[in-house]
Amino acid sequence: MSVALRPVLLRPVYKDYLWGGGRIARVFGRAGAPEPCAESWECSAHPDGMSVVDGGPFDGRALDSLCEEFGRDLLGSWCEDGRFPLLVKIIDASQRLSVQVHPNEESAPRLGGEPKTEAWYFIDAEPGASVCAGLKSGVGPRIFADALKERRVPTLLRSVAAVPGKALFIPGGLVHAIGEGCFVLEVQQSSNTTYRVYDWDRVGPDGKPRELHTEKAARAIDWKLGAVDLSTPVPMHAVGRGNVRDRIVHSDFFTIERFVLRAPEPVDTSSGGTFRILFAAAGSVSLFADGDEAGEPILRLPFGRTCLVPACARGISVVPDDADVGATILAAGL
Repeated sequence: MSVALRPVLLRPVYKDYLWGGGRIARVFGRAGAPEPCAESWECSAHPDGMSVVDGGPFDGRALDSLCEEFGRDLLGSWCEDGRFPLLVKIIDASQRLSVQVHPNEESAPRLGGEPKTEAWYFIDAEPGASVCAGLKSGVGPRIFADALKERRVPTLLRSVAAVPGKALFIPGGLVHAIGEGCFVLEVQQSSNTTYRVYDWDRVGPDGKPRELHTEKAARAIDWKLGAVDLSTPVPMHAVGRGNVRDRIVHSDFFTIERFVLRAPEPVDTSSGGTFRILFAAAGSVSLFADGDEAGEPILRLPFGRTCLVPACARGISVVPDDADVGATILAAGL
């Protein structure tokens, strides 16, 4: 590992959209979160919500500046353009989000936006909570256009139950909406392009309906996409003295894994191919140099916080702070 570069804790960036709630502050003990708090951007180099380092030798440094300084040492050999490719956020939907679509790699250049494929991991969900994921079978451009004119878009949407511990992969071009009562960790391409299709006839803080983007949305929809359903975590194998590793999402754009830890577990950066974004979904952990678990940790990752492990990291293990309680870590990378 580079002498100067090390894992860093990241300071969240909060978004107070009207549909947010209070769970981010309440569940994770975040006194600085606004009310309502809709999103917490946990790891981002996007200009609309730039992460900065919280503590340590890089305290206050913006993530994009670290990418510029350290390049492949931070990003890894699988990231070719030198820009941080992912955005990880927590979403608290006290109300349902707008029905929307994001462009994919093919449509984004035509529409002047950024491609955005994402995945939702359900941290929690209120009883009966659901999401909209895709259009019903047989819906095409003409039926969709008629529904837009007649304000009956919701009748065309597929509903999927929100199940804590499971995930939903949302490719660019898929019409979707997170429903009321969902508490989600989202991993996505670094993008903030959203085309609203329908907003449930509600108004914004100014008393006016929020802007819709129906023309661009219709051009961004990938009509070839079929149904998407919850993905059940796939056990990869039991690892290290009672630890369990599950694959949550494996795609061309990112991977998500879940580690249930009772003992030290190595951080896999695939031999320098990718960084790792770690979120402490349950319990707290510390990062140590392998074999130095009795010494001082490189970094402490409290419950409900996020850190970034650079691709050049070698010989680092994640250790639960309380072995009896254990910890659950969600890990995202390329």
